[in-house]
Amino acid sequence: MIQTIAILNGGGDCPGLNGVIRGVVRAAVLQRNWRVLGIEDGFDGLVDRPRYRDLDLACVQGILPRGGTILGTSNRGNPFRYPVKVDGKVCLQDVSERVLNNFRQLGAQALIAVGGDGTLKIARRLNDMGMPVVGVPKTIDNDLRGTDVTFGYNTAVSIVTEALDRLQTTAESHHRVMVLEVMGRDAGWIALESGIAGSADVILIPEIPFDLEKVCRHIVRRRSAGNRATIVVVAEGAFPVGGHKVVQATAEETFGLERLGGIGHYVADAFERVHGLETRVVVLGHVQRGGSPTHFDRILASRFGVKAVDLIDRGQFGEMVVLKGREVVAMPIEDAVCTQNRVDPKGNLVWTAEQLGIMMGR
Repeated sequence: MIQTIAILNGGGDCPGLNGVIRGVVRAAVLQRNWRVLGIEDGFDGLVDRPRYRDLDLACVQGILPRGGTILGTSNRGNPFRYPVKVDGKVCLQDVSERVLNNFRQLGAQALIAVGGDGTLKIARRLNDMGMPVVGVPKTIDNDLRGTDVTFGYNTAVSIVTEALDRLQTTAESHHRVMVLEVMGRDAGWIALESGIAGSADVILIPEIPFDLEKVCRHIVRRRSAGNRATIVVVAEGAFPVGGHKVVQATAEETFGLERLGGIGHYVADAFERVHGLETRVVVLGHVQRGGSPTHFDRILASRFGVKAVDLIDRGQFGEMVVLKGREVVAMPIEDAVCTQNRVDPKGNLVWTAEQLGIMMGR
């Protein structure tokens, strides 16, 4: 008999996380009379003495339009490679058994893990060790293969599109090339969809290594044709043909994922240095992750939270809620995270962009 469940957020923050928490609490409390425990700061909250709070209806009142997460999160709390200081040096240790024991002490019969690729892979391994887990896919990058779309992505694209609308006017006023660097890691979805929606002239994504000379010639041709302003959207994971991603910090330095960033300045420097094109760079950074979620993400997050509770009720552990078409269904976490969801260079979206005259770097 299920009496108590727990929920945690892992990885980066994302618009809609509070919507999932609210959906879980309301479905669990109102419909099943279960107790819900909110684990603080992701898996970090289970490494030492458990950090958690009881989540009742009052706790989730009014949080649906709020960005971020009321529980906090962490992208460095992998219990299988947890940074521990030993003799003054930081080393990575496997503390998963400790996490499992701490979870059992809470008296919860199941855990809902809300996160991206890394969080869900951790959740799958813990489920294999005996922790009953249900996954909820979360990332603004939209790079999880198992679901048609992740919550948070729609909000991020909307934010970037609004930024592009604003950049268009200043670029036209000063006759400049404006480079907008956006998030997405190794997937170009944010750059591609916002670039189409925001009338960009050039879109550079990780899935299509770009030829810098061709991009420059495209901008010069535009100027010759009387288009004195050019908007370039570049995904943080994009890289030139024969080159590599621009990295601010390696995975070893961060004890987790490498920290991307700087490709916008790399491209802009080439525009100015080689072709004398006056260029300005805007890096939206974490602006894309914050603020109130769109109506789409509020609804999707609510649906995911409610479905996650339903899976626990049915005993379907080791599975993840996913959006397929118009329906929210379930699939094994292992199948959902086995490969990344990346832009198809030969797909309809890229074809549409090129048919619109957008330069894709090739």
